[in-house]
Amino acid sequence: MTYTVKRTLAMLFMAVFGSALLYNCEPEADSLGEQLFIDGAAQGNETSYPLIAYNINNNDTIRSDASRLLSIVSETNSTAAAVLGAFDEGQFGMQKASFLAQLRMSTDNFEFGKTPKIDSVVLVMKPAYVPDSIVTRPVKDENLLVGTETVPVSTVVKEYPVDYQYKYGKMKLGPGGTNTLLHINVDEVTTFLDGNNDAFKRSNVTVNTGTALGSTVFNGTVTAKTITKKSDNSTLFTSTDPAIRIRLDKDFFQTKILDKNGKPELMDAANFTRHFKGIRLSVTDTDGYLLQFNPDSMEVVMYYTNEKNDNGTITRPQFTFKLNIAGNTRFGQYQYNRGTSAWGNALTQINPTDGDKKLYIQGMGGPSIAVKIPDQTITDLKKLYNDNKAAIVSAKIRMYADPSWENNYLRKDRKFNILPLDNINPTTKVITYTGFTQDQIAGLDWLKDNKKPEYYDFVITKTVKDIVEGTLANNTLIVNAGKFTPTDTGKFLGYKYTLRAFAMERGVYVGTDKNNSNSIQLKIIYGTKK
Repeated sequence: MTYTVKRTLAMLFMAVFGSALLYNCEPEADSLGEQLFIDGAAQGNETSYPLIAYNINNNDTIRSDASRLLSIVSETNSTAAAVLGAFDEGQFGMQKASFLAQLRMSTDNFEFGKTPKIDSVVLVMKPAYVPDSIVTRPVKDENLLVGTETVPVSTVVKEYPVDYQYKYGKMKLGPGGTNTLLHINVDEVTTFLDGNNDAFKRSNVTVNTGTALGSTVFNGTVTAKTITKKSDNSTLFTSTDPAIRIRLDKDFFQTKILDKNGKPELMDAANFTRHFKGIRLSVTDTDGYLLQFNPDSMEVVMYYTNEKNDNGTITRPQFTFKLNIAGNTRFGQYQYNRGTSAWGNALTQINPTDGDKKLYIQGMGGPSIAVKIPDQTITDLKKLYNDNKAAIVSAKIRMYADPSWENNYLRKDRKFNILPLDNINPTTKVITYTGFTQDQIAGLDWLKDNKKPEYYDFVITKTVKDIVEGTLANNTLIVNAGKFTPTDTGKFLGYKYTLRAFAMERGVYVGTDKNNSNSIQLKIIYGTKK
């Protein structure tokens, strides 16, 4: 498409590069665009160039320790995130996510009293839920052991569906959807989770487990419960936040913790995390959905009694004690079975020289996409710059969704990050970066109105400008799943920090295919003097 403009194009150029000029403290327009301002007249053009795009096999592993399981909302405030579940589909195969964490006593060297005895132990998980979709279950009358006495109680349960924005896979999404069950297990970890050891920082970490501590069947809802004593209507228990509550093996916690009352094992965190090394949350399923949750809101609550002598009368009042996960060493543990999936077949045929016809991208250690601006394209743009006095006003990577990919698993915008490639280790295939793109952060436009074909635009205007001017040699960019970790000021924490370690998104896109009009391409708008 060709069109003619005058000062409008010059003003557009200034709008595109104004922030870059301020950032670089340059006193006048960049040399690549200064021709536009001579006599105030320009002619604008839009053209497309082919790109070499190919898949990057990340070996299904990613750094997933506590420093990466963070969604920063400000420089001083962060929210942790982790993933649990399993999902299997034809494009990417099976993905299973487990969660490992140390526990810490809420009070070190706590005194549990004389002859303390566990009544029950519960693991509490609090995934995000929809507060205005409440269902109140019928009142349940039952008998409950309170201390040494069995008393009649009434239990009221309120249910809330987990927010689908934090689920990915086969789950209930509107009328006619199916609510797949997740079978969650909690196991003791018998390997010391050393957060200072690099071997424990990646998602393919292997640990040993011991006692099976508990399990539950999760139906996609969280519950809030209130228990009242029927004799006097006094409240025995109330949960302030809806949660998944998993009953754990009370005998294990009796032996592991209460029987160690006053002993060195409970003296401080260093001793405790070597005595009780942690827990592992996993699912037995191989197909269902992935559930994102905040591990810092998790806790293990022990309900126990101890012996009291009140003027010769022996009683056993009930107390609670919590084991915390917040602030402790934790890891996302991810397993994959690519099998005969489309990506499983494609990863053996990656072609960095000519590009791949289909591109695959997936978070949590799955594949990324490399996009290279061909040398011939750079030569053509330089010739345009030198011979025609052209100024690049806009440069975008346009990436079309492949028709084979139907995203029926998640109803929210797909998020990406884009970084300039520094190096790919030939042995480990680990990618390294040196910083953001020259545009500081790639702009991302998504066609939310479902126009077909669906495509994404990555803004790389200043990156291309610097390549053409000869101030930047790197012409390869990497597109990953998961946006950059944001702060509440609209900035980003840094190029090393993204949501990729727990990004559940995935997708298939059109790569380098000269016979496909939707082949990945570089879209350039440039201006020349009239």
